[in-house]
Amino acid sequence: MTHPFFVDIDPVAFHIFSFGVRWYGLMYLGGFIGGLALGEYRRQKGRLAVDRDAFLDLAFYCMLGVIAGGRIWYMLTYQSINWIWTDPLQIFRVWDGGMSFHGGLLGVLAASLWWWLRRRTAVRHYFDVVDFVAPLVPIGLGLGRLGNFINGELWGKLSTLPWAMIYPHALQENPKFAGMSVAELRSLYPSGALDAYTRQPSELYEFLLEGVVMFTVLWVFSIKPRHRYAVSGLFALMYGCFRFAVEFIREPDPQLGYLRHTGWLTMGQVQSVPLIIVGLALLWMSRRAPVVVPQPIDVKATSPA
Repeated sequence: MTHPFFVDIDPVAFHIFSFGVRWYGLMYLGGFIGGLALGEYRRQKGRLAVDRDAFLDLAFYCMLGVIAGGRIWYMLTYQSINWIWTDPLQIFRVWDGGMSFHGGLLGVLAASLWWWLRRRTAVRHYFDVVDFVAPLVPIGLGLGRLGNFINGELWGKLSTLPWAMIYPHALQENPKFAGMSVAELRSLYPSGALDAYTRQPSELYEFLLEGVVMFTVLWVFSIKPRHRYAVSGLFALMYGCFRFAVEFIREPDPQLGYLRHTGWLTMGQVQSVPLIIVGLALLWMSRRAPVVVPQPIDVKATSPA
């Protein structure tokens, strides 16, 4: 008899001396490198009329925005605010987990605004920058969700679907298995004693939707010159809808649960509604906005000797 997949993957990819390099960190690194490479490709195609140094500045600021914004927003919205007085250094312990996409997005928007304000002579409109960055974001989103899956976190609700999986960390929150280690739970796995506790792999759904689908749609959509706001609007609308939908089959964050005793509304859904509204507004605005025509850059002239 074939048993459901037991999600117990070593979160440490390899060691450098005594330092463990985690898969989750490598996923962030992969997202930054992938975004950097494809962003440079788009820059050379004239989608952002700046030289390579200016683009690298933008990439660096956005990287800082993702990390700072994602962490700060998580601590402000997903944790009790008491940490500010009791343990303020907790905000720097990123390795303990806890990042928010919505905060990372705000961080990227702030970072790109700072970059644009210094280069308004080269890039006429702020949303030309946002439209340039938007197709690159799903790379990091998708890889981040794979990191969540490897960590065995952010699991879905109980399910009997054929592809449902066993999450040992979820079992440890069940009174029946409280106090048992992952190794002890794995020892029960061959007997089928855990088969009734399978859950939806919601991280993999988000990997497919927020990563694969969003990247494919946005990349293909942005190949042709589009009206200003259109690419950003499509990004916001797609992410907001996908995240809102997946939250219905994902277990809410244990420290928050469902909001206002609704029995269904989560913090992720509340924060996704503004994105849906903004996405629709930007797509409507794009109807009367100009088409942003690529301005090819002389790669040889802007490359270091």
